Amino acid sequence: MKSIFKYMAFGLVALASASCLNLSPQDQLSEDDLWGKPGDFESFANVFYGWLPDFGTVYDNTHADKRSDLLKDKSGINVFATGTNAVPQGDGEYGGPYSNIRRCNLLIENSEKYANKDEIAQYIGEAYFFRAWNHFQLVMKFGDVILVDHTVDVDDALMKAKRNDRGEVIDFILEDLRTATELLKPTAELAEGRVGVEGAYAFMARVALFEGTWQKFRQNETRGKELCGVAADAALTVINSNKFELFAPVALGDSAQKYMFILEDLVCNGAGIQKSANKEYIIKRCYDPTLKTVGRNLTTEVLANAQYVSAKLVDMYLCSDGLPIDKSPLFKGYETVKSEWQNRDNRMRYTLMRPGDTFWDASEKNSRTDWSSSDDEKKRAKYKGFIPNWGSGYFPQKWATERNLGTDDKNASYDWPVLRYAEVLLTYAEAVYERDGKISDEDLNKSLNLVRKRVNKSMPALTNALVDANGLDMRTEIRRERTIELFQEGFRIDDLRRWKTAEKEMPMDFLGIKHVGEWKSRWSNPGVPVNADQRLIIETGRVWAERNYLHPLPVDQMQLNPNLGQNPGW
Repeated sequence: MKSIFKYMAFGLVALASASCLNLSPQDQLSEDDLWGKPGDFESFANVFYGWLPDFGTVYDNTHADKRSDLLKDKSGINVFATGTNAVPQGDGEYGGPYSNIRRCNLLIENSEKYANKDEIAQYIGEAYFFRAWNHFQLVMKFGDVILVDHTVDVDDALMKAKRNDRGEVIDFILEDLRTATELLKPTAELAEGRVGVEGAYAFMARVALFEGTWQKFRQNETRGKELCGVAADAALTVINSNKFELFAPVALGDSAQKYMFILEDLVCNGAGIQKSANKEYIIKRCYDPTLKTVGRNLTTEVLANAQYVSAKLVDMYLCSDGLPIDKSPLFKGYETVKSEWQNRDNRMRYTLMRPGDTFWDASEKNSRTDWSSSDDEKKRAKYKGFIPNWGSGYFPQKWATERNLGTDDKNASYDWPVLRYAEVLLTYAEAVYERDGKISDEDLNKSLNLVRKRVNKSMPALTNALVDANGLDMRTEIRRERTIELFQEGFRIDDLRRWKTAEKEMPMDFLGIKHVGEWKSRWSNPGVPVNADQRLIIETGRVWAERNYLHPLPVDQMQLNPNLGQNPGW
């Protein structure tokens, strides 16, 4: 990991946008003496890792949950969440990936002249992986895009080409990933942070599930099922490798999932567990307490402050009997500030801020000392017996550290899970169901139920009998588990888009707590409107048109290449 940070520090090349494909002549680096030894390929490939997503996803970006129906920024209207975004003049998320693709192609093409391919196979594999990665970012956002499989010169026909059909690009991405799996080493044999063969299979599963469901729910069932089969097979390959596991140290008990996201190689939990104990992250963006810290005020951002959680998410959490709140006799209703939190999925209390609990932050004054929860330590807490009376009434705690970060809470150094094993397990369950229209209990038990029961040991497994006996819908339950587990990691809005349910979910009002019972005397802003169900209406007037399923191409790129065409409705 340290070598990657070092090479990224001096290896980044300034890239100039000379065209819609970000042609960058100064990044050619084709001279033989620059490609003469394995270290040249390694240092060139190290730059790829700066393209992986990071904690900006917690704040706001194309994939952030703040652009979905589950999370809202207190500061105002998010035009993407409200469906009111316009055609931009420029968009770095169009040109940027093409610049990255060019760099991948440079490595691949120069590797062809290298005598001993085995010496540089890992770096060639990384180039194929990241070429696939960048093409997929383009497809997810824009749909049809230009496929680029070679370095592009100023007189190349691609400079004025029409966009390729998304299906052709997806096939190209999957083929690149298959090539990568033949070149990459097992993750365990690599330096910390490098992509291994399991990462390529895991990403293949993500790509194939996204496009498979996109096609299936747009009347292309044959193509959809075929790709869901690819996703299931790729996910199963990762599962059968037995190289990864869900993070669940006995010493952390039900709080394991909470602390997984804030693990550092410093004291950050009461059990003294550090990053080396986490075998769940398959691909990660690495951070280090001295070389590379997160650089964002994550704890300030998420802990009872800038982010409001929707009542829709809160109501998704199952009761401890494995049933939804509208079917479970264990659900205690909304009459007190704590009642709806009783007998619920433990992920609810460790992902969100449960009323009555105590919360520490990253400041010297309000951070933990020894994680003993002693009276003295509780006196230091930021929130003692937390009772919300503002916002939606629901707040996250995911990504909020309890460790003292000194004078600046930007100095956290936990890793960002680009792709973790829990996602692979959930992908397998969904892909099998969408491929076959059913899923066996055996397949559920080796995938989704492992995730469900990680911090819910006594919760009944999801089975076909449970679904049938309680009038549930298997697809709904599979999607529920995915939504809850991957909340605030950048999946929800893309899931709604691929399921083609955004047109139903996104226009709904963003709601808060029920203004009933004890809440009536607790709430600090009685002027907030409520709906017929007595839910606080935090935001209304959201819309979603068919055109919102894809982003518009930016004006500057269409001027550079009029043959691109614009996405429908824009």
